[in-house]
Amino acid sequence: MNYVFDFGAVLVNWQPVNMLAECFPQQADSPAHAGHLAHEVFAHADWHDYDRGVLTIDEVITRTSERLGLDGPRFDALVRSIGQRLLPMPQSIDWLASLKARRDAGEDVRLYFLSNMPVDYARELERSYDFVGWFDGGIFSGDVGAIKPEPAIYQQLQQRHALVPQQTVFFDDLLGNVQAARAQGWHGIHFHNAAQAQTDLAAVLA
Repeated sequence: MNYVFDFGAVLVNWQPVNMLAECFPQQADSPAHAGHLAHEVFAHADWHDYDRGVLTIDEVITRTSERLGLDGPRFDALVRSIGQRLLPMPQSIDWLASLKARRDAGEDVRLYFLSNMPVDYARELERSYDFVGWFDGGIFSGDVGAIKPEPAIYQQLQQRHALVPQQTVFFDDLLGNVQAARAQGWHGIHFHNAAQAQTDLAAVLA
């Protein structure tokens, strides 16, 4: 069985609303305002182009801060710190370690990742955490010029590693990305936490 993991909010912490509320308390002075600001920053085409590797970190900082009227130096510092804020989620990493142990013991287990991740943060994760090296392969969006939920990025992973769709399970915290995986014939599990995902996985494998 092939297990394909997203990174943000699945293996590493990703809390954009809290992050913006902390850094911009005036603009994000309520949960609703913080949520709106997070959407305006991270769901905008500019950030998607940063995820794709089309925009550099300098370009996305300038465009976003000017578009939203955010303090430039403060937003610059925030964006450059995001890689350091992507801390491993202990329960998820423990689960990943158990799957790695099964693979290393000879079970039919293969581990992959498929993540919308700009190259700056991807390289920082690779430098910082051993678990990134546990995978049999994977794709960061910034390396291939495509992002989820676009079909091309799923197809690239599938073709690169000869994944059989019916033997592939994908975990992502965003339902749209899960639905896109299902459209490729993969099993898709909407991730909320490691315990829930493992329960849902057991149902898929039953």
